Amino acid sequence: MTSYEATILVVDDEQEITELIALYLQKAGFDVHATDNGAHALRLAETLQPDLILLDVSLGRMDGVEVCRSLRQGPVADVPILFLSCKSEDQDIIRALSEGGDDYITKPFSPSQLVARIQAHIRRRRTRERNPEEQISSLSFPGLDIDFHSMEVRLNGEAVSLSAKEFELLSVMARSPKRVFPLEELYRKVWQTDSMGDTRTLMVHVSNLRKKLESDPANPRWIQTVRGFGYRFGPVDNGEEQVL
Repeated sequence: MTSYEATILVVDDEQEITELIALYLQKAGFDVHATDNGAHALRLAETLQPDLILLDVSLGRMDGVEVCRSLRQGPVADVPILFLSCKSEDQDIIRALSEGGDDYITKPFSPSQLVARIQAHIRRRRTRERNPEEQISSLSFPGLDIDFHSMEVRLNGEAVSLSAKEFELLSVMARSPKRVFPLEELYRKVWQTDSMGDTRTLMVHVSNLRKKLESDPANPRWIQTVRGFGYRFGPVDNGEEQVL
């Protein structure tokens, strides 16, 4: 009986792309299942319980973002979802990641890069599952509480709903408050791979975090931009100078 590295569900309506992806993933030791239909993808995800889902943005009647939104409400809500798309505009990336995507890869892409990204996401998830002690502790700041065990965040006592990647990003920075993280280092810590020169995914997740945590995202208290370098986690108190 064949022992697979992990199960991958590919959702793409371009047959040539799907076949190429399947070929490379199978060579890398993955069990690959594919569909070109969004509704079918939802049924397959529930049946297969895949370790990761590759999702094309542009499908038929139900596009990839709608599929992602439904997946995040179902039994595979915590499965990593990597978007594939020929659309490279910022608004397309923001829409996809804001609905629960973990990563966004623009077509055409390097198959080896895709395999590396997939392996990184799966490795990150399994490391988190094998080492729950990393999430036992909690952190409390004035007005913000982070529970690493339950993955819950409360802002002024109110629960804040974060995606898995948003929570990981916040966790990395909050464990080292006031430290400035270069973009590439932060990307590697959260995505477990190099950004390949494209850190837009990271910046979209930071933007989404700010929308959820900040009363004024344009003047952030919790996550500041250090121009030309990266990000740091606050908190910034009233009257304290920010680096934007």
